[in-house]
Amino acid sequence: MLRVGLTGGIGSGKSTVSALLAGHGAVVIDYDLLARDVVAPGSPALDEIASRFGADVITADGTLDRPALGAIVFGDAAALADLNGITHPAIRELGERREAEAGPDAVVVHDNPLLVEMGAAARCDVVVVVDVPVEVQVQRLTTHRGMSEDEARARIAAQASREQRTGAADLVIDNTGPQDELVHIVGGTWDELVSRAAARPEPGTV
Repeated sequence: MLRVGLTGGIGSGKSTVSALLAGHGAVVIDYDLLARDVVAPGSPALDEIASRFGADVITADGTLDRPALGAIVFGDAAALADLNGITHPAIRELGERREAEAGPDAVVVHDNPLLVEMGAAARCDVVVVVDVPVEVQVQRLTTHRGMSEDEARARIAAQASREQRTGAADLVIDNTGPQDELVHIVGGTWDELVSRAAARPEPGTV
C-alpha cells in the first residue's frame, strides 16, 4: 500500500485532482466527508462539542449547527484549537479505519485540506500539494463561489500558507493552467505514484 496525502488551499483545484486520481484507480478517502461523519448525531465528538460550546450549536433535530459553531470559532484561536482538539483525533481515527479497508496493493489518497494543519503529512509516504498563487485563489473564489474579495482572503488566511504546504510536499501540481493541462499533469503524477508503490518493499521484508 502507498499512503498518499493530497492537499491544497481553497480554490486550488484539489477536489478536481482527487477525482482525476480516483479515475486512475486510487482509493480516495475524502476528509471533508469524514469531518461530517464524525459529528453525526449521537457521535462522541458531537457530544463533546455540545459540552464545550453549548446547546445552541445543536439544531432541533440533533445535528450540528455549523453556522452557529463557525460564528463562535472563526477569529477565536483558542476556541478553534478546542474544536480541532475534539474533531481532529476522531477524523484521523476514521481515516485510518477507511484506509484499512483498502487492499494491500492500493494507492490510498488521503484527500485532506487540513493535512498540514493536522500534522498528518508525516504519516504519508508521499505528499502531493495542488498549488496556485493566492491571487488565482481569490479570483476563483470570487468568480465561481460568489465570495467577496475580503471573504475570500479571510478564508485563505485561515488555512496553512502556501509556503507551509509546498514545504511539506514531495510532489507539487501546478494548477494555474487550463483543464487539459491539469489532466496531463495528474496522469504523470499517477504514473509516479504507481512507480513508488511498486518500489516499496513487501510487508515483513527489509
